[in-house]
Parts: sequence; C-alpha cells; structure tokens
Amino acid sequence: MPADLEFDDVAVSYRQAGRADLRAVDGVSLALHEGEVLGLVGESGCGKSTLARAACGLEPLTGGSIRFDGEPVTRLGRGRRPQRLRRIQMVFQNPYASLNPRRRIGSQIEDGRRAVTGNAPPVAELLADVGLEPDVARRYPHEFSGGQRQRIAIARALAAMPRVLIGDEPIASLDASLQARIATLMRDIASRRGVSLLFISHDLSVVRMIADRIAVMRAGRIVELGTAEEVWAHPRDAYTRRLLAAIPIADGLGTLPGG
Repeated sequence: MPADLEFDDVAVSYRQAGRADLRAVDGVSLALHEGEVLGLVGESGCGKSTLARAACGLEPLTGGSIRFDGEPVTRLGRGRRPQRLRRIQMVFQNPYASLNPRRRIGSQIEDGRRAVTGNAPPVAELLADVGLEPDVARRYPHEFSGGQRQRIAIARALAAMPRVLIGDEPIASLDASLQARIATLMRDIASRRGVSLLFISHDLSVVRMIADRIAVMRAGRIVELGTAEEVWAHPRDAYTRRLLAAIPIADGLGTLPGG
C-alpha cells in the first residue's frame, strides 16, 4: 500500500546542560499509508509529540529520515514553509493557544486557504465540515467552548487542503464527554476528504474506535504495531497489556481483552 508519510529509523535527541543527551525518539520506523487512520499511543513523555513535530519539520532529526510523498521532510528555517510541506497539517492539544485571540475566526481560516495553491473550500464549507454555522467566522476564539475551538482548529487545518493530518493529543484538553466525539469527527473528515490521519493519544480506548492500525510507543520506541483489533484483543507486548489493563471497564466498547 502506498505511504504518504514514512519514518525510517528516526531519532531525535535534546541536549541537557551537564547531563547526557535525552533521546526522545529512538529509532522509529513507521509508515502512514494513503487514506489510513494510524493511532499512535503511549504515556506522556514517551516521544509521541516529538515524533509528530519532526514530521512537520518542527524538530531536527538526530538520525534517520522522514519522507512525505516520497520526498524528505527537512527542518523548517526562518523563511516561508515550503508549499509541499503545507500539505502536512497539525491539530494541537490546546485549541485556545493555537488560535489568535485578537483575530476573527474567518480570517484565521483564510490564512490556511491562502497557504496553498488551488481552489480551497470556502470558509463556510470548512465550518460546516466540522459542524459549525457560517456566522462563527465573524466571532473570536474566546466566545467558544473548548470543543468548539478544537473544531475551529480542525477547520483551519483543512483549509490548507492537507494530504496528511496529524492530531497531536487533540482531545487531551477536552471533557471526557467530548473526546470520542472530536476523535470520530476527525476520522470522518479524513475519510470524506481522502486525508491520511496520524492520531496521537494516550487513550487507547478512543484510538481503538477510530484507527485502522495502532502503534504503541514507549521510551521513544515502537513496541507494538498492528490492526486496531489485533492490538486490542491480542496484545503482544507487556507494556501494551498494562495500558489496556488501566482502561476503565465502562468505556462504551464492551469488555476488555480476556474479560
């Protein structure tokens, strides 16, 4: 199956004053296939977000390579982001921090539309895609709830007509009642628009609902990879089994493996 995004032995390290370098990502090889929803799960600090930022050119690689549509992803400089890399868009964890509080919603979505060549969908259509009314465009971020702001952030990412959408813990700051709703929304939009989705979360039960495959990350490495049902029903790695054991039984998905 063709891959939109390929990670080949990727490593990312951070320097620490007076101490050995911190290896945040340690030899990750992974592929996000065309039109696929790939869930990346693991506890906080395991390197998930660092890997996502590297995929967008926001973190320099210590080793290995990342390729998008067959071409290498390089670290962004001070100039404008290359047109090709604008087809990778990220939805961040905190939607309020990622939106400019002084600008109307419509103008921020227009920024995404202007970032790419081609006929991007109009603002009203992008808002409708995420379940919001057209008059949202005239308002400001502080006028909306966290869930609504995350929908706006998704609409802005879609404005650039991405080939790859990366959700970097996009549901972590939301109420539990909204988390599955936003995750499902991202999956459905990706399917309708033919976008590949890398969905990052520490919540394996939510990822199971939307992902075709799941990669489990621990201490900078991928320790398990398989279809969502394989990882859920027949986890091979002890760390994956511990993640599953920590999920409350009443998760809306039936009994846990072995139950």
